[in-house]
Amino acid sequence: MTKTLHDLSDAMRKIDFGMLTTRTEGGAFASRPMSNNGEVEYEGHSYFFTYENARTVADIDATPQVGLTFSGAPDPQGAPPLFISVEGNADLIRDKAQFAAHWTPDLDHWFEQGVDTPGIVMIRVIAERIHYWAGRDEGEIAL
Repeated sequence: MTKTLHDLSDAMRKIDFGMLTTRTEGGAFASRPMSNNGEVEYEGHSYFFTYENARTVADIDATPQVGLTFSGAPDPQGAPPLFISVEGNADLIRDKAQFAAHWTPDLDHWFEQGVDTPGIVMIRVIAERIHYWAGRDEGEIAL
């Protein structure tokens, strides 16, 4: 069954952690776990929060092309999990009003002062291509 962008956004919203991959200054790949806190939009946007001094921020400043990977839990009836790979471009947002628009209470664990936490940055990944695998079902969505 072919999945739509709506289907994949809905699935990604249910997967808390994924891996965000950036390209380092030396050209290597650097991956790290990030929580999307359910912040996935049907237009193919994902949002993450980090700190200004994180390597992730420097990597995105230099090379905005990023990758995201997500894997869902196995189905209780034994069906294989859903795997999602996203290629896109990231931008860095430093506007507290935009932070507030994408804030969830779970973020308070990592950022104790909420949107007023010093040095906080929001990463927005704008998907250009999404590939998925769900058992024998696989497909790609170009945006």
